[in-house]
Amino acid sequence: MAQKTDSGMTHFEGNQLLPAEEMLEVRKKGQRIVIGIPANINNNEHCLPLTPQAVEILVDSGHEVMVETGAGKKTRYTDLEYSSAGAMISKNKAEVFQCDYLLKVAPFNNEEVSLMRGNQVLFSMLQINNQSEETIRQMMQKKVTAVAFEYMKDETGALPVMQSLSEISGIVSMTVASELLSSNAGGKGVLFGGVTGISPAAVIILGVETAAESAARAAIGLGAEVKIFDNSVAKLRSFERKFNRKIFTSLYYPRVLKKAFSSADVVVGAQPFNSVPQYIVPIDMIRKMKKGSIIIDLNAPQGGCFETTQCTSLDSPTYVKEGIIHYCVPNITARVSRTTTIALSNIFASILLEIGEIGGISHYIKYQKGFREGVCFYNGILTNKDIGKRFNLDTKDLDLLLAAF
Repeated sequence: MAQKTDSGMTHFEGNQLLPAEEMLEVRKKGQRIVIGIPANINNNEHCLPLTPQAVEILVDSGHEVMVETGAGKKTRYTDLEYSSAGAMISKNKAEVFQCDYLLKVAPFNNEEVSLMRGNQVLFSMLQINNQSEETIRQMMQKKVTAVAFEYMKDETGALPVMQSLSEISGIVSMTVASELLSSNAGGKGVLFGGVTGISPAAVIILGVETAAESAARAAIGLGAEVKIFDNSVAKLRSFERKFNRKIFTSLYYPRVLKKAFSSADVVVGAQPFNSVPQYIVPIDMIRKMKKGSIIIDLNAPQGGCFETTQCTSLDSPTYVKEGIIHYCVPNITARVSRTTTIALSNIFASILLEIGEIGGISHYIKYQKGFREGVCFYNGILTNKDIGKRFNLDTKDLDLLLAAF
């Protein structure tokens, strides 16, 4: 059970309690933090933010980690692996939600926020289109400091979480496309390529960002014919230079797109994340596609880049519209949950260690400008303008808040 000491530090009872000498040493170096990893309530999200290996590093550095029993089941990480790494395993979800820092991949929902004691630090996806005003107001009442994966930047200005997830998404999209093209899945029964005397599958990719590049590399590796579309000649030129071969590239010219769509076997929407797609494919163009072809929209969480996009789930990932099979799962990376968990853990283990060393989340936010971009709530005060705009709520400038706290 987690409890507060006279010094304000949180620790667990039983064998998880560190000796006073070790506690003193940790305080000298920084702040000892207590991290909770709850199990996913959402059955469509299988990924975790920390692997057992990352937990071991954190525990060895003097921090505490509590994992809800069964949290790693769908990622094939057992309770025994986490406990062997030094984590405390709890069968009580409410107990996990008393920890100082709470990490999960799927957004926190109303039920989870109601379990929180308040004045805690949250790390998760935001997925603003799936948020409710009730949950947002609960977070404000609980005075949490919440960091959204989608907005968080590193010291170079890049989005580390989104880049990792985008890279995985692009590769997985081609795996999904290959499966859906098979006869058993109701597709055209087409192989991507690589067979002598047979034309390869035609793949169109909309966008030139990380997901698009990963998808293109995977498609080319499978032997497909790839065409790339974007709204910037400079970006298309830069994209093509990354490959050791000539690739068809074009701006979003309607006539060129129509011709390409009429012969496409797979179309992947992989435009920039965290913004409304730059080009939305009209339904008339989709009607020109061959029946049984595949649309995979990696931009579904942002509203999609096809007029026919409707968000789906891992339980029911596809639907058919205009004779075209659509795959619009927002968290496509959950199909490879172990790989995704490792990728996320590589990011968050180092961040948590740095937070402890620097003396807490407030200090870290002050000195890490890129990380600051991910802060949506600071001590319960809404700082994310996108959330404020969506729910018509007032927001405050984080820089001004940091000066006051």
